[in-house]
Amino acid sequence: MDMGITSLWYLQSSPLDSGHTKILTRTDTYGIIIPPIYEVFPYSFFDSAAVEKAQKLKETWNHAQDDKLHVIDANYSGYYLNLHPEQVMSHYTEDIGLNTFYWYTNIFYPSWLGGPEFKLKNDRRGEQYYYLLQQLLARYYLERLSFDMGEIPFIDWDKPLETGYYPSLVYPNGLPFPSRPNFAPLSPIKRNWGQSWMWKSKFGYSQMLVKDYERRIADAVDSGFIINKNGNMVDLYTPEGIDILGNLIECNPDSPNQRFIGPIEVFAKLLVGYATVPLDKYHLAPSALEHFETASRDPAFYMILKRVVLLFQRYKSHLPPYTQKELSFPGVKIEDIKIDKLVTYFDKFESDVTNLVQLTPEEVKKDNVVIKVRQDRLNHKPFTYKIHVSSKTDQDATVRVYLGPKTDEYFRELNLQENRMNFIELDNFKYTLKAGSNVIEKSSSDSYWFIPDKTSMRDMIRKLTDALQGTAVDIDAFEAFYGFPNRLVLPIGRPEGFTFQLLVCLNPYKTPTVQTTQQPTTYYFGRVGTGMNYVDNYAFGFPLDRIMEDDALNVPNCMFKDVTIYHKEDINSSASGDNAV
Repeated sequence: MDMGITSLWYLQSSPLDSGHTKILTRTDTYGIIIPPIYEVFPYSFFDSAAVEKAQKLKETWNHAQDDKLHVIDANYSGYYLNLHPEQVMSHYTEDIGLNTFYWYTNIFYPSWLGGPEFKLKNDRRGEQYYYLLQQLLARYYLERLSFDMGEIPFIDWDKPLETGYYPSLVYPNGLPFPSRPNFAPLSPIKRNWGQSWMWKSKFGYSQMLVKDYERRIADAVDSGFIINKNGNMVDLYTPEGIDILGNLIECNPDSPNQRFIGPIEVFAKLLVGYATVPLDKYHLAPSALEHFETASRDPAFYMILKRVVLLFQRYKSHLPPYTQKELSFPGVKIEDIKIDKLVTYFDKFESDVTNLVQLTPEEVKKDNVVIKVRQDRLNHKPFTYKIHVSSKTDQDATVRVYLGPKTDEYFRELNLQENRMNFIELDNFKYTLKAGSNVIEKSSSDSYWFIPDKTSMRDMIRKLTDALQGTAVDIDAFEAFYGFPNRLVLPIGRPEGFTFQLLVCLNPYKTPTVQTTQQPTTYYFGRVGTGMNYVDNYAFGFPLDRIMEDDALNVPNCMFKDVTIYHKEDINSSASGDNAV
């Protein structure tokens, strides 16, 4: 790998990230439970107000009088800043579950790791990279609709960026995270401030590199091929084409040509993050966009992802549209879909942030100082859906359940061709249909992809101590792996309700082409590189991943269902009952 690019990846990772990556990719450490990252490094998850409260509390700590546990109430940055409309969604963008998820994603599939030794290609890593970005965009869009905001703004590299960002975060050494003013110019002249153009040129001139790489990707997509590092032509329009394209755009070690097409997303984050160009490579103050665990806090993060996803969609637009015949499932018909009433609310969650303060050796030994931060976090009432299906024969099927918008922010009904990229995947699983009537019942907590909150490491140690003393302990396998927070599956909705729609599709099951034998454990998420982390051989996001003929989804094996999401202050009120719809 080019050393310039290597140094950029170093900026987006840390010894902490690298250590976790080793644990998660080694065969002999598979399944090991690691502490929640927000407990290990709370500075990246809680604002400077919470940090100051914790440190003042420690300064006045009285072991003779104070209890062992102190709880600090904390809010999100949007409650006192007035920078831009997106601040109203800080409960989502600054949720530690979302921030942790994006960090975990980049630890399981680090952009700098690959090749035959680690076999990440078995997991369709390039296509998976695309689908992750698309799903993050779709989920963010659903949240925007609940606040009368529509399309995610389009960022223009040649114009000032209207949306500023003040992260309200500080580093452990006291330096604040860099902020970006409203209408920030992205010109290279503004970024370098007359400093040396030597090694810093890749940072100061990131605008030029982003534009170069985007143009080269667009040319490759339209021409249908890329020249690899050996000078050979690689066809992009093959069954593996989307995976090759994903590797190219991410610029991971499985890319055919890292020198010709560099890491667009990395340079875009450097450009938009607006961190000051450092004096040397040892004195850095990276922006929130340059850390995996803080990137999703900045509204510009989603604008960057939108430009990257549009490159993939440019590729998808050259593929033939899906036909009704391709999407049909002869002999299978969805008769009805029933789902409980969907209700969201805020609940209290406490995080151990003792690492925000300095402890004496005696305090560490006695474990008599515990500080927690309490926040209101978005959650939803558990719900169950039932899919009534008739089948003429016994056969295996793949079931996909999506949630997407029905109207835009002006309550205009959206055309599916324009709207298909705004659906999030709620579930995707294999199901054996029996001849006759079938009822497929799933709970909101059943999906392998959506996980509960992590257990505090202090509580986990207590459980293990009890186990050593002979007490039976049940440890959820989800503790060892990453997934999207179950709490955030549903957008917030509105008190009066906001209408979305479910899409359920059943298709013939297709066995994945690349899968190795799963390691014999009970963990829900297969070990990286085994190919066991996806369900079938369809494209990720099928059948919404590309354009389809107008009547293609007018098939008996697919059905849309209107659903309304209510946001309630008091979930125990009669207005938030469990009536099925």
